[in-house]
Amino acid sequence: MRHGDKIKNLGRTASHRAALLSNLTCQLIQYKRLTTTLAKAKSLRVYAEPIITRSKTDNMHNRRVVFSYLQDKEAIKELFGTIGDKVSTRPGGYTRIIKLQPRAGDAAEMAMIELVDFNEIYTKDGKAAGAKKTRRGRRPSTATPKQAETATAPVAATATESAPEAPAHEASTEENNA
Repeated sequence: MRHGDKIKNLGRTASHRAALLSNLTCQLIQYKRLTTTLAKAKSLRVYAEPIITRSKTDNMHNRRVVFSYLQDKEAIKELFGTIGDKVSTRPGGYTRIIKLQPRAGDAAEMAMIELVDFNEIYTKDGKAAGAKKTRRGRRPSTATPKQAETATAPVAATATESAPEAPAHEASTEENNA
């Protein structure tokens, strides 16, 4: 029984698990997003978030502590450079886990884990978040009916001149609909 055992072993020894989580954290720092199993993603969140918290204050002690976990100089540079600057105002919750479809081979639960501040879709600065899409058209302009008629008349004339003629059966259904 595993009463009171709070660590997820992931079916590995302690040294193998430490190496796995260290490598996954380095990949998460480098690519800002990765796809893995749900159990590994949940374990990675617990492992990586305190490391990212250390990157908020860039001093020699924090760099050495993080290097003892990751052992990758390039990941340390990226973490204390770009990532540390972006997460400096965030009080926690640096990662997001999104469940994906099960893996085809063994039906394992898959998930995507990503750094929250580096996703352009969900951030307020991104184009998709700022652009609001609605199904209804634009409101009619405030121009007078005479101005609106003259403005649309040349467009309608050019559209009918350049468009090929519709077959006879389509023309009759358009007349019935009108």
